[in-house]
Amino acid sequence: MNADGTTPVHLATVLDGLAVNPALPAPMIRRLFAWRQGWGKVAGRPDVTEAMADEIIATDDRWLLHSLALNKQLADRVRIRLAAHPDVAVRSALVVDTANAPRELLERLIDDPESEVREYLAQGDHTPSDLRARLAGDPDPAVRAALAKHWTRAPEAVRRILLTDPEAQVRAAACSTFFARLPHPVPPPDLVPALLADPVTRAGAVVHAVLHPDTLQRLARDPDADVRAELARHPALPPEVRDDLAVDPALRVRVRVFARADTPEQVRARIHASVHELSRSRVEPGPDADEEAELQWYLDAGAPTELRTMVLPWVTADPLPHIDSPYVCFRASAAASEALPTDAVVRLLGDEEEIVRLTMAHTAPHLVDPATAEDIERRYRPRRDKFTFWWDRAQVLPFPPATLRRFAGDPEPRLRSLAPRDPDLPPALAEKLAADPEERVRRAVAGHRNLPLASLLRLLADPSERVAEAAGASPHLPVEHMDRLLAEAAL
Repeated sequence: MNADGTTPVHLATVLDGLAVNPALPAPMIRRLFAWRQGWGKVAGRPDVTEAMADEIIATDDRWLLHSLALNKQLADRVRIRLAAHPDVAVRSALVVDTANAPRELLERLIDDPESEVREYLAQGDHTPSDLRARLAGDPDPAVRAALAKHWTRAPEAVRRILLTDPEAQVRAAACSTFFARLPHPVPPPDLVPALLADPVTRAGAVVHAVLHPDTLQRLARDPDADVRAELARHPALPPEVRDDLAVDPALRVRVRVFARADTPEQVRARIHASVHELSRSRVEPGPDADEEAELQWYLDAGAPTELRTMVLPWVTADPLPHIDSPYVCFRASAAASEALPTDAVVRLLGDEEEIVRLTMAHTAPHLVDPATAEDIERRYRPRRDKFTFWWDRAQVLPFPPATLRRFAGDPEPRLRSLAPRDPDLPPALAEKLAADPEERVRRAVAGHRNLPLASLLRLLADPSERVAEAAGASPHLPVEHMDRLLAEAAL
């Protein structure tokens, strides 16, 4: 119980916040090593010493050890010691990010008996090339497929091995329409005919093919819509084939034609209208539909969204002709250009479509005046799905202190949640925000340096787990209250 008589509703969550609190004294850090209800976050602190790491290893608690293995500031001696740990999750965590990993550690794990560890090494951009190349001969095809998907800049000799792998899943990963890294690799020209003949690599090889008449005819009639969609992207596509693909039964093929720079505007307009009309009219598959029919319906249903959200590099490279385009994706792609004149920037900042306004603000925040910045934030509506939209993760637009203090009394919760960005927010305003009915507002102010102690203590007992955790993580929480929280957990 805290000094004001309040008890945290979510003590475990509060302690998760306390575990990452930068002001937590070393003796209290050690007391948290005995906590078994959290996720072991204390072991991920940047101030964990070698002696502390030894104590954590001695607990043999899987969550603490996993968090310790993920700690980027961990001493090399400790990492190498953990490389011999019997828990594969611990060894895997050591190589989730190989940027700071010592070579000795990677040499020990490159032949790890568990493929999960080797797969992380295959994915790691900082895994030394000579060690990574060895994984092209790994006995597990999943490891080789991960290597093919992630190592797009692999030497040609390695890519040849992967492109000709006996396992279909490896070849498919090595010659795909999607890779985990950019730029997409270009297959050696002499392998392209074989890749086109292979059903699992055909779609990925199409854009690299020389379109001889017989090849063109075969690809245009391919029953796989992915192949036809990739053909629609080919830079040497003849106009007559392009126009045929503009009425393809698969809407994603039409979308690819829509996105071409050489598509006539009247054709582009017909595609835009037909995609919206057909996606609405197609009936959802019944319970007896096969998997392919369900996938086709799902992809067609998503085609209008793709029309709105696709990024068009050729538009970004030459944006001015497209700032008044009737298509959202064209205006948003234009807004990604850093070469726009000020009047075009102003126009796109006031666009009716949110994605255009946000893209322009992100591209040129220095050209956003305070009134426009406030309008953009006021009109923004957070996404309600499980994914956090990029605008919510970044502080793109700055506001002067006077504006932030005015936001503290705004009817819009989002704007109230921006007020704590003012480091000198008056204590009275911080106290008011800590009693706000909206969780996001209370959470935003929980760590503010000017929040009165009584309000901070009440937030420790907040009914929202996220608010309580933020309060536990506040570096302005007095040490005696940290001590009480640990004592309440019998630590």
